[in-house]
This record gives sequence, C-alpha cells and structure tokens, in this order.
Amino acid sequence: MVRPALVLPPEPDERWDLAKQMGVTDAVIHPLEIGTDKTTWTYDELRQLQNWLESAGLEFSVLEGSVPLTDQIRLGLDGRDEDIEDFKQFLRNCGELGISTVCYDWMAGVRWARTEAHVETRGNALTTGYDNAKMQGGPTVPASEKSHDEIFEALAYFLEEVVPVAEDAGVRLGLHPDDPPRDSVRNVPRVANSVENYERILNVVESEYNGVTFCQGNFAAMGVDIPATIRRFGDRINFVHFRDVNGDADRFVETWHDAGPTDMHAAMAAYDEAVDEDVPMRPDHVPTMAGEDNSNPGYHTKGRLFAIGYMRGLSDSL
Repeated sequence: MVRPALVLPPEPDERWDLAKQMGVTDAVIHPLEIGTDKTTWTYDELRQLQNWLESAGLEFSVLEGSVPLTDQIRLGLDGRDEDIEDFKQFLRNCGELGISTVCYDWMAGVRWARTEAHVETRGNALTTGYDNAKMQGGPTVPASEKSHDEIFEALAYFLEEVVPVAEDAGVRLGLHPDDPPRDSVRNVPRVANSVENYERILNVVESEYNGVTFCQGNFAAMGVDIPATIRRFGDRINFVHFRDVNGDADRFVETWHDAGPTDMHAAMAAYDEAVDEDVPMRPDHVPTMAGEDNSNPGYHTKGRLFAIGYMRGLSDSL
C-alpha cells in the first residue's frame, strides 16, 4: 500500500503542523511551494532542509520538479553531457542523504500547460483547466524543430547514463507524464503521453529505478482504464499523484477528488495490490476553497486536507 504524502514548503509554517496532525510525515519538496524556479541544489542545501524536516518529525521523501534537468538534456543539444554529470552528482547527494525518490519530466520548451485557473465547480470552488484551442498562435518555440524520435532518443541517452547512478545511490526515478498528454503542445513533440510510450521508455533500462510518476489525472486524460494501468505498471510506479479530470488531452478540467469520472476506490485497490508499500502518494491539483485567494491554483491547503481525508477513507475501506 502506498503512503500518504504532502507537498510542504521548505521552511516551517502551519502546513508542517497540519501534515503531522493528519498523520502524514512524508514531505514532498516542489518548486510551487518554494516560490521560485529553483533547480540547482547543493549538498549542503539538501542537508539543511533534510535536517530541518527530520527535527520536526517529517521525512524528506521526494524532490519533485525542482531538479537539475535542462532542455539541453531533453533536446539532446551540445552541452548535455556536462549537464548530465551535474544530474548524476545530484542523485549521489540525494542518495547519501536518504532522499528516496526524484520526480522529473520530459517537457521541453513548453512546460505544464493550463489555459484556465478560475473554473467554478462544486460550491463555487475554483479549479484549473486546459483548452488546446487557446494554446495556438504566438512565436515559434525553438524546441519545435526537434522530432519525436529525436526527443525520445535524448530521453533514452539520459536514462542509460543516469539509471545506473540512481541504482548505486538508491534513488528511484519517476517520470511524470506530459501535462497535457498530447502528441505535441505548440508544435513541440511530446513522448511521455501514452501507455505504449511509457512501456518503450521503461524498456530502455530494465530497472525499478527507471520508473513512473503515476499522475492519475494525466493518465485519465489519455483515456486509459486507471486501475488496469496501475496494475500494468505495478512495481515500476515510484510515486503517485492522486487526482482526476473531466475531459481528454484536448480539453479537460480538474475535479474534486470524489467527483470525477474515475473509480477512485478501484484505483486505490489497484495500488494496494500492485504497488510497493513504501511508494509515496500525494494529492494533486486540489480545488481552491472558500477563504483562499487562488494565488497558487491547485496548491492551496484546504483542498489538500479534504483529499488526504478522502484518500485515507478509501485506503481504510480496503
């Protein structure tokens, strides 16, 4: 069975206390809580944050998004080898400190895309949405000059270089799906956008350390059977984002965790059956609730409290 986790800020505030009050001790450090686009961590910075979390009774379990992965690497450009060496040292540092999971993505040129941040849902809560029609136009994105094959080859090159280091360090890698999981966004090719492509990626290096961040909302937007896909990937799932969407990769909106089209109880049963018990699962893209200003859509506190309670209820019902 997976373990509940929460994205927490890198310095103590009430969210650290709220996590512990809910019985959640696994901390996920994410740039949306850091408030910057920080990607470079020295060993001492990681050590300081780990010490701080541990002294408060929390475990630094996942470093997500905020990792030293450049578009030189993602696009196979000159200079990638030097950048990959930096990533290898980052993994060694994480391993020495006991940070067990690193979540990364392969979205070059255009990152996570949302076109709406004030979609009203139950009780006038606000969620985010995506409409591909609203992403059209604008200047050419340089990354669009690459082909799907070139971007996949760059990913394969990266995995062949870094997975052996991750194994030695004891740090599990989890590739996050393209968000949205389209064939391209603004004409930039994407490759982590289907079950078949994921199987091809996992086959590059057969190792539990070359794994998946199973972001349910993205897999739902792919149109797959969520419980069946969880079982399909099984022990290659190294991190979970528990969320749901209405729609598909062309047009979707985020939902309350208990109000989307996915059978969340069946999904939780699949995790219980197929995924290692030490895999962290965090709620993702929660609604902005009454009293919150929607300045950080998807990442305010009240919706996460609701989601953790819902996740615990599903788990206990098993």
